[in-house]
Amino acid sequence: MKVAENKANVDSPIKKPYEEKGLQLVKYLIIGIMFGIIFTKGEIISWFRIQEMFRLHSFYMYGVIGSAIVVGVISVQVIKRFGIKSVHGEKINIPDKEFRKGQIIGGFIFGLGWALTGACPGPLFAQIGSGFTVVLVTLLSALAGTWVYGKFANKLPN
Repeated sequence: MKVAENKANVDSPIKKPYEEKGLQLVKYLIIGIMFGIIFTKGEIISWFRIQEMFRLHSFYMYGVIGSAIVVGVISVQVIKRFGIKSVHGEKINIPDKEFRKGQIIGGFIFGLGWALTGACPGPLFAQIGSGFTVVLVTLLSALAGTWVYGKFANKLPN
């Protein structure tokens, strides 16, 4: 087995003593396609649904997001309490997070961008895949924002 030597694996909660290549990566493509189909069929990528949510005209998106939060919380608790291991038999370590006031500012900026564009990172790719090419502007803006944050993160307030 070959150990992947990059920073992403060093900081990862799951240490990978292997490197996936070629056809082993197809499973991620299949999962991504399924994710896009579910988002499209569930109208999660609908700009109209997102605007409906931000205008408080419908509970639909709040129900989807709330369901995802509940599933996520339960999943993390099950992993932590029962010591669930990865499919490769490695211990999954989920470190505790510390609260910082910058998270409030970042959340506000994220929500503002989401409300203005009708897209957040998950549905963004499904929107592009569905032919809404104007969303490429949102993708490029998200990438630019991520780059700016990475460049100036150490100078921003905690």
